[in-house]
Amino acid sequence: MSALAGPLIRRRWPLLATLGLIVIGMLASTWGATLTGRPDWGLPDDLWRTLAAAQRLLHLDIGGLYTAPTELISFPGAAVILIPVAAIADAAGLSLQLAGPQNPHPAVWLLAGPYEIAIASLALLAADALAEHLGATQLKRLLLAAAGAAALWGLTLRFGHPEDSVATGLFLFGVLALAQSRVRRSGWLIGAAVAVQPLVLLALPFVLVAVGPRRLPGLLVRAAAPGALLLGIAAAANWSATVAAVTSQPNSLAVNRPTPWTSLIAHGSGGMVAAGPARALAILVACGCALLAGRRWRAAAQTGEWSTGRLTELLWWVALALALRCVFEPVMVAYYLWPALAVVLIAASRSWPRLLAVSAASAALTFGAQAPWRDPWTWWLPVTAGLALILWLAYIPRTGDAEYTVVGTV
Repeated sequence: MSALAGPLIRRRWPLLATLGLIVIGMLASTWGATLTGRPDWGLPDDLWRTLAAAQRLLHLDIGGLYTAPTELISFPGAAVILIPVAAIADAAGLSLQLAGPQNPHPAVWLLAGPYEIAIASLALLAADALAEHLGATQLKRLLLAAAGAAALWGLTLRFGHPEDSVATGLFLFGVLALAQSRVRRSGWLIGAAVAVQPLVLLALPFVLVAVGPRRLPGLLVRAAAPGALLLGIAAAANWSATVAAVTSQPNSLAVNRPTPWTSLIAHGSGGMVAAGPARALAILVACGCALLAGRRWRAAAQTGEWSTGRLTELLWWVALALALRCVFEPVMVAYYLWPALAVVLIAASRSWPRLLAVSAASAALTFGAQAPWRDPWTWWLPVTAGLALILWLAYIPRTGDAEYTVVGTV
């Protein structure tokens, strides 16, 4: 019992924040929705489609992973992490029918809701572990957990995309392993992150330049293997559907928000836009930024030692890389902001003024992004400007060796 109590106490702030989000979120989506006069519960539609993909995997219908009604465009790991819910729902005879007039109160939400928030809290745990590694006080870690949980509301309860948070959490644990000179563990954790949601590929170039040329091949192989394996299995089962979904990554203009890039991207039928090419452009820009930033980390890559300053710097650049998704997306959704905000909060945790400022600005941006405006300039421009402001607030300039006390181990 004591062996379990230690880790629970050590991570008490993210665990308590997760529990609070589960309780408040479930009450708001069910009882709260009824109080406001809604005939149905306020549930995230996208979660149901990914659950349908998980159910197909459970039944070994791999060929149907990327066919209607799943609308899956991520790597298969997004469905893999929801298999436990699909399995329990099957065993209990619970329907995965999408919530609506014919199914206003789906019982499976009482299982799926707490589960998706629980797995999404992996990012909160990773943030707390990194903050602890950086020497943050308990009070700072409490604020970090609270701010992260508040931002998770939209990602999980409004939109139903826990895979973004799971991938971010795995990637952050990979960064922590790198700072501790556990390069093999780092590679596998980052590989698992990519397999769940390839958005973390934006931040991968910064890890590659940080690890150094000697260890680069092994880390790169481990980072690529899980996603390549899962995607290869899906492609072998249904090549055309898998390739079309993963390379094009269609997004709906009718549902989501246009950006200034929308007019430059190919449009398909039904108001769909191919987001894949623009995301490839964001990765190229991230690679350029990584080459610029990586020159500072050559000494750490050679010795295996990571200081608080270098780790904070790496986290800041990771946040910048994840923010590039919002800059170049042809079609935007408010929850796309979350990964960058989650990481930049950790980078700001070493300084009280920065942490308070970034927490307040992140909360304002998270809820401000829910505004109903659909004009590309009146929504996208303030949102990207808000992201830029938050990154500026979190930035800690390099001031000398005092900022770079070694915390890693060789």
